[in-house]
Amino acid sequence: MNESRPARPHHKLTEDGRRMREVLTYSRRGSRFTDKQQRAWDAYADRYVIADDAVDQPGFSLAGEFTQDQPLIVEIGCGVGEATSALATTRPTSNIVGLEVWRPGVADTIGRLGALDLGNVRMCSVDAVWSMEHLVAPGQLAELWTFFPDPWHKKRHHKRRLVNPEFAALVASRLAVGGVWRLATDWAEYAEQMVAVLDGEPALTGGVVPRWDERPMTRFERRGLAEGREPTDLLYRRV
Repeated sequence: MNESRPARPHHKLTEDGRRMREVLTYSRRGSRFTDKQQRAWDAYADRYVIADDAVDQPGFSLAGEFTQDQPLIVEIGCGVGEATSALATTRPTSNIVGLEVWRPGVADTIGRLGALDLGNVRMCSVDAVWSMEHLVAPGQLAELWTFFPDPWHKKRHHKRRLVNPEFAALVASRLAVGGVWRLATDWAEYAEQMVAVLDGEPALTGGVVPRWDERPMTRFERRGLAEGREPTDLLYRRV
């Protein structure tokens, strides 16, 4: 990747030095750790967490964060790492990068990874869209996982949804031919939008599929089911 990267979100400034207003796909939540999360961070952050400013350094690459040269999988929005840790356990021959901006969730995730002694996962809290554009090379990505992204269900916030035509085109350019993008949402209207957007990307083919049995039933998904929201799984492949 190009060693000269543009400023990351929250670091962009106007010509007169003011912070630039940006439309982002997430909102920053609280960063306070519980005692358990702090213990996990202290024990495992050096092993699993890519420092935000590391991505700005000349020569940085995601591949360089791993000891093995293996296919790259990215997960956007790991939450507390229930899916990340379970799926990584069965994929020792892949390198997995989890993108999650909620630091307590990262702490929970690395606690799970450390307890399993997994060596093929790294966590990064840099904006996912920026990371996909500037840290993942064209054709480098074997798989992308996007499980239960923020639905931004109010109509005025739809512009903040991750799955839009521009991001779909970016993902398609980063996936290797035959690479897959797995998605899940429990908001029916967002699922319909995802299908419309992804069907409209000529480099992708796919659609709604049965629930991916490898994806664990997370606390988040169980809560949605309890509230009457049925999840929809999608799979699209790079052609």
